[in-house]
Amino acid sequence: MKKFLNTTLGAAALAVAMGVTLPTMAANMDGMDMKPASGATKAPQPVPAEIRKIDAATRKITLKHGPIANLGMSAMTMAFPVKDAAMLKGLKEGDQVSVTFDTIDGKPTVVDLRK
Repeated sequence: MKKFLNTTLGAAALAVAMGVTLPTMAANMDGMDMKPASGATKAPQPVPAEIRKIDAATRKITLKHGPIANLGMSAMTMAFPVKDAAMLKGLKEGDQVSVTFDTIDGKPTVVDLRK
């Protein structure tokens, strides 16, 4: 967020220094393609994983997972917070699951978990 603010403030200062006004900038953006650039974060997709440890008290699960494309993570074993503690019910170490990850509060988080 800090990098975004610094970049945004820097761009605004440059625009002011060049004598470009906000209405001029907005007019120049008409018709621009505002889709994410190629290589941008992909939509979350389910990833196969094996449960290694469940810690219901801290709402964390340790998973041996495949690559997580939308987070740019390679396959590894790691502990993740879960969005909803109810997802942990009925699961045990060694279970094969399908997991969907996303970033919540800046952290990779399990947002969906299915046997």
